[in-house]
Amino acid sequence: MKLTRRMMGGLAAAVALTLTMPAFAQDKGAVGVSMPTKSSARWIADGDNMVKALEAKGYKASLQYAEDDIPTQLSQIENMVSSGVKYLVVASIDGTTLADVLQQAHDAGIKVIAYDRLIRNSPNVDYYTTFDNFQVGVLQAQSIETGLGLKDGKGPFNIELFGGSPDDNNAFFFYNGAMSVLQPYIDSGKLVVQSGQTGMDKVGTLRWDGAVAQARMDNLLSSFYSDKRVDAVLSPYDGLSIGILSSLKGVGYGSGDMKMPVVSGQDAEIPSVKSILAGEQYSTIYKDTRELAKVTVDMIDAMGTGGQPQINDDKTYENGVKVVPAYLLKPVLLTKENIEKTLVDGGYYTADQIK
Repeated sequence: MKLTRRMMGGLAAAVALTLTMPAFAQDKGAVGVSMPTKSSARWIADGDNMVKALEAKGYKASLQYAEDDIPTQLSQIENMVSSGVKYLVVASIDGTTLADVLQQAHDAGIKVIAYDRLIRNSPNVDYYTTFDNFQVGVLQAQSIETGLGLKDGKGPFNIELFGGSPDDNNAFFFYNGAMSVLQPYIDSGKLVVQSGQTGMDKVGTLRWDGAVAQARMDNLLSSFYSDKRVDAVLSPYDGLSIGILSSLKGVGYGSGDMKMPVVSGQDAEIPSVKSILAGEQYSTIYKDTRELAKVTVDMIDAMGTGGQPQINDDKTYENGVKVVPAYLLKPVLLTKENIEKTLVDGGYYTADQIK
C-alpha cells in the first residue's frame, strides 16, 4: 500500500510523540519502600507520598508495611531484594536489626536510603533523609516554655517527661533537643519533675505506644500528684499525647477549674490537630511528608542518572559504623494560632478534615 502524505505525516507525529513521552516505570526500575506500621496516620501518609513521588519520576514502587513486627519487616525487605529492586527506602522499626539484610542488598548492588529513622550498625546505608530531629525536640520544649511563661520568670511548675521508643535513634535526638531547653529550668528549680524520672532509660516509650504512655501517666498521677498539679508534659509524638491527655482527663484535668497542662506532640496527626483546636493539647510539630518523599526520590533519581545526591549534613548521623550523609528538612511548630494557615492553606489537610 502506498502511503499518502497525510498518512506519512500521522506516522511521523506518532513517532515524535513516542520519543517525547516520559519513560515507563519499568524503564527506571523498581524501588522497595519499607514502612513500619499503618497504626499511625503519619506512616500511611509517608507511604502514599513516596509512591506518588516515585511514580511521577517513572519508577515502580513496591510498598510494604510491617505493622511494627521486626521479623515481618526483615522478611519483606528480603523479598524486595530477591525481587530485583534497584533501591531500598527503609523506615525501620528497630534500626539495629537490619545489618544482615542490608548486606544482602549491598551484595546485589542495591542502594539504600534510611527514611526518617537512622539505620544503625551497617556500612550499607548510602543516605539518610529526615527532619532536623534535634530541632524537633527544641521546638517541643520551646512550646512548653512559651505555654508556661517561663521566659517571663513565671514558676515554679511541675513537669513530667516522656520519650519515644528507645530502639528508634530519633527518640534520643528529640529528647536531647528538648532537654537542651528544659534542663536549665530544671536546674534552677523553675521546673520540677516530681517523679524524678528523667533520661531515656526511664522515660522511653517502646514502639511509641499510646496505651503504654497512658498507663505510665496514670501511674505518675496516682503516685506523685494526688495533692499536686502537673503543669506540663513533654510528649514527643501525637500518639503518645492522646494517651497522656486521656489519662489527665480521667482525673479531671480540662474540666471545672482544673486547666489542662501544656502538652506537646509531633506529626500533626488529625486527632491531635483537633485536640489543639479544642484547647486540650497545646502544640505539635508539623513535618511535611510530601517534601520528605520528594527529597528521597530526588536522591534516588540522582543516583540513577550518575549524579550526586544533594545532602546538607555530613557530620551528625554516625550509625556506629559510618557517618551517613543526610538531608535534613526543617520542622514547624504548630499551635492553635497557626494550624489552619499552615495545614489547610498549605494543602496538607482540608478544613473539613480538622473540624
